[in-house]
This record gives sequence, structure tokens and C-alpha cells, in this order.
Amino acid sequence: MSEFTHVPVMLNEVIEGLNVKKDGVYVDATVGGAGHSLEIAKRLDGGKLYCIDKDEDALKVARERLSGYNVELIHGDFKEVIPTLPKMDGLLMDLGVSSYQLDTAERGFSYRFQADLDMRMDASKGVTAKEVVNTLSEKELTEIFFKYGEDKFSKLIARAIVKRRESAPINTTTELCDVILNAIPAKARYSGSNPYMRVFQALRIYVNGELEGLKDIVIKGVERLNPQGRICVITFHSLEDREVKTAFKYLEQDCVCPPNFPVCTCNKVSELKIITKKPIVASEEELRINSRAECAKLRIGEKKALIKKYR
Repeated sequence: MSEFTHVPVMLNEVIEGLNVKKDGVYVDATVGGAGHSLEIAKRLDGGKLYCIDKDEDALKVARERLSGYNVELIHGDFKEVIPTLPKMDGLLMDLGVSSYQLDTAERGFSYRFQADLDMRMDASKGVTAKEVVNTLSEKELTEIFFKYGEDKFSKLIARAIVKRRESAPINTTTELCDVILNAIPAKARYSGSNPYMRVFQALRIYVNGELEGLKDIVIKGVERLNPQGRICVITFHSLEDREVKTAFKYLEQDCVCPPNFPVCTCNKVSELKIITKKPIVASEEELRINSRAECAKLRIGEKKALIKKYR
């Protein structure tokens, strides 16, 4: 097992974005290696930090690194945990897979290592990637690869997987890579983007339900914020960012009635001030240190003091 190394993405931008108050209540929805959490915890004096993660390995490391601070660690899915927490002054959601998960061969997240196809962030429950590729139909696999990986060869790859498993199950990352490589046109095998990346991303997102309810939990998270509380969300691919952007825009709107309505009947009020009209991306200096920050986008919003709307 690899060491749980963690380089927090856009650390300074996140800490500045959260505008940490020493007596505030904060939530790190995906604590990982506790890089962001540690810097939040250092700034608290009388405040409290809640740290959530599906991955028990992450929580073990976080428990050690955050020892001595007023922190509560919670094992679970942040989509289920956040609505149960007290009102907060800041919420950080650092989405996606961690460097530790990618670099730990036996977790089966990466095409770079030979391992059983697993890909579960919470290794204690759920369906593995191995079960997905060996049981779902060609149509279902095509939909997964296209929806979550935006792979133009989705149908070819799904068909090749179904044909291959007729003779033997696909159990490992390297076996899946062989199928993918042989399924796509020869010209595409060694040119352009990595032929495995999109399929592995799609399987990981599907196995962990990463996009399911993401927009809803951003909205619920903002509901749990105190006035002038901040939400910071880091995404690593366009599908995540699209969901977050949509949630922010909805929260910013003062009315969601159809445009042909003569008067507002929805009674919705604007709840969020969007701090980042365009997402923040990693600086060139950070990218020299941490290449995995290349695709990261940070969006920040601030909870408004609500003004009741009367009809």
C-alpha cells in the first residue's frame, strides 16, 4: 500500500475563499489526506471542523494529522451526512478521486497498475468495477462510457467487453486495458489522449455515484450555511463542474417561474452571491509542483441574508 501523500489543490485560494472565522463551524466534505482540513483547523479558536470521507484509510490518516484540534471525523457519504450537521460558516467540497486512491495499486482505480478491478471509494460496501464490466449489458456499458467518460468509442469498447467475457471474465485493470486497446481503431491507439482514461473515469464515477445528487447536495449545503457563510467546490472534470455551476446559478436566481408568467408565484429568493464569476484554476507555480491540479476548477459562493418575498 502506498503512503497517504496528499497535496491539497489550490490551498491558499480555498482558505481565502472560506474566509475562516476562528469561532466558526466548518465542514470538509472529502477530507482525504487532511491537507485543506489542517489549515482550516489551525485557524480555529473556539470553532469546530467536521471532516467527512467514504474512505476509511483517509479517515485514519486524518485522525492522526488532525490530532489536538477540535475536529469530528465522520465515515460516510457527504451527500447523506451534510444535511444532518449543524448550521455552518463554511463548506468545502473537494470532489473526485484522491492521489492516494490513484496511486494505491490494489484499489484498482488506475490503468497504470495491475490490480483487481475495484474502484470503490468506500471499500466496505457497494458494487465493484469488476462486477459492472462482467454483468451489465452492452447497451448499459455503452451508456456509462458515453455519459460519464464522453468516449466516442463507447459502443465499440462495450461490444468488445461483452465478447471478451463470453470466454473469460475481465478481472483486472490490465485485462480491461487490453480489451479497450484492441477495441478502438488502430489510428486512435497511439495518438491523441490516453485510450484508457475515459473508460476508467466513467467506471469510477458510476461505481461511486459521484454525479448522482451532486447538484442537490450543493443546494442543501448552502441551505445549511449561516448568513455570509462560504461554500468552496473543487471539481476535476467538466461533468462535475457543470452540476456545480448549475446549482450555483439556481441558488443565485430570485425567481424560477416560467418567463411567460405575469407575476412571480414561486416565492423563491436569491440565496447565494457567486464570488467567482469564472472558476479559479491552479497557478503555473502550483502546476509545477502538482500536475494533478491541471484540471481543477474552484467555485466560491457566499450565503445571503434572506429577504422574504411577498406576493
